[in-house]
Amino acid sequence: MYIADLDIGDPIEGFYLLQNAAARTTGAGKPYLTVTLADCSGSIEGQVWDYSGPITPSDVGNAVKVKGLITEYRGNRQVTVDRIRLSFKDDLFDVADLVPTAPIDSEACWRELTGYIGSIEDEEYKAVVKAVFDRYGERFKNIPAAKSVHHAFVHGLLMHTIYMARTADFMSGLYGDIIDRSLLMAGTILHDVAKCDEFTLSPLGVVVDYSVSGQLLGHLTMGAELVGREAERLHINAEKALLLRHMILSHHGQPEHGAAVSPACIEAELLSYIDDMDSRMEIYRESFYETPPGQLSRRLFALDRRIYNHLPEEE
Repeated sequence: MYIADLDIGDPIEGFYLLQNAAARTTGAGKPYLTVTLADCSGSIEGQVWDYSGPITPSDVGNAVKVKGLITEYRGNRQVTVDRIRLSFKDDLFDVADLVPTAPIDSEACWRELTGYIGSIEDEEYKAVVKAVFDRYGERFKNIPAAKSVHHAFVHGLLMHTIYMARTADFMSGLYGDIIDRSLLMAGTILHDVAKCDEFTLSPLGVVVDYSVSGQLLGHLTMGAELVGREAERLHINAEKALLLRHMILSHHGQPEHGAAVSPACIEAELLSYIDDMDSRMEIYRESFYETPPGQLSRRLFALDRRIYNHLPEEE
């Protein structure tokens, strides 16, 4: 009973990933739980009425067994949950069915990313990238790129980065007379690497929270510090080390969007556009999974609007 295959009116019973949970109270003072359930095919919102526990937001990232009914709310599917419990050790289910995974060949994408690292012509930039990936390779390959919003699935960071690297490679050719390709490629590949330390993962491999350093510093600051340490250890040219750190600190574009500083070199400017573009395209892609063709989506917080799915229905 994959989420993507469920229609309004269908009963639902089985194991799902508890992707989000929030304890709330109705206007009449009765407790209820708002949940997001997920599996490898997608996610769906749901409500557990007259519910005060034992499941709480601290259980996010674990598997739950759910029984309920698919209903409709404001034009979208949701689950009205009759029963919900945490999975037991002796429950039989396949984790691969529960955990959303990037729609990519992760091994092929990893080889491709390794190829992009090897293609960085400047030996000092290449040395920093290699040193960082010697440390974070396996974690980088597997973790999601976010807790929610976009690429919040296994191999999500790899997918986000390889798509960005392809774009950066193309753009460095298009604007080759004014772009330092080595700086752009190194900054693109490294821009989110500190997410390896920013997140806390559940046993199923999904992000359930932010680490203490992730909350106090964030991946931009942590990434810039990491690159600075590696550059110093490798005795990299001081200006190159500074530019790499600037790429990471400014890749969110503007301070109001989370950047530590605004882009001040052309490669940093381009990186911020590439990052924003790939994030937004993924938000559209994921929304299309839950929005039937010919309909508008729910309001998407990250885009601050609803979007229209005009794509034909897959046969």
